[in-house]
Amino acid sequence: MTSQKKLLMIVACWFVAGCSSSPEIVEQVEQPIEVLYRDAMTSAMSGDAKAAAPKFEEVERQHPYSSLAVRAQIMAAWSFYQANQYSRAIAALDRFVELNPADPLVEYAYYLKALSHYEQIVDVERDAEMTKLALAAFEELVRRFPKGIYTRDSQLKIDLTRSHLAGKEMAVGRFYLTRQQYTAAIRRFDIVIKSYDTTNQVPEALYRTAEAYYALGLPDQSERIFEVAAYNYPDSVWTERLASLRDNPEKPGKKDVLERSVDVISNIFN
Repeated sequence: MTSQKKLLMIVACWFVAGCSSSPEIVEQVEQPIEVLYRDAMTSAMSGDAKAAAPKFEEVERQHPYSSLAVRAQIMAAWSFYQANQYSRAIAALDRFVELNPADPLVEYAYYLKALSHYEQIVDVERDAEMTKLALAAFEELVRRFPKGIYTRDSQLKIDLTRSHLAGKEMAVGRFYLTRQQYTAAIRRFDIVIKSYDTTNQVPEALYRTAEAYYALGLPDQSERIFEVAAYNYPDSVWTERLASLRDNPEKPGKKDVLERSVDVISNIFN
């Protein structure tokens, strides 16, 4: 056998092997919409959301102009959400809202999208981006549906996400205190005071700001901080501590500030 024939046989074997290993093409069988939708719902209700999602998508593919196709869109998104495939759920929900802006389920679509961001929050101290996305999504829902079904729960989650973001700024500010970087610390605490003024982090932010001002030798600024704290948070333990700090004739130096903050910081950054 010539070398040319051998080469042709080898190439032919490669081609046959490649064809045999290729995935079999499954023919999509057209079925009545009721059959498809019922099959998808059966998978969803049995807890197999991962299998249900493509079945709901198939409902819309085969019957795009049916009323059940609209329901299949939202059910596909729900199935992706249940299967923890959040990015696919968000994409499906955005598409649903775009195609059906007047549908009664649009409010639910906004809520499910916000939850898809919210449930991806892992550690706000290290990565606040997902927390910001969840906050923006819940705020958008409340803005569009101020008296909606999901407004109350959304508002609670808004407060919680804002508190998380404020806590991140506080953690960074405390860290700067341990490094004696007082100006940087004040900037972080100022973000909490101005941008997250409805959170429970503000009284401590005021106290830590006063500490930093005292360490910088600026008692007048600390006095103004005390007046703000006493007026807005008269019953806070942080205002009480600030009063003690204010009345102490020996204002804290850099070492005192570090000693007060290091116990909190060590729990966050260790």
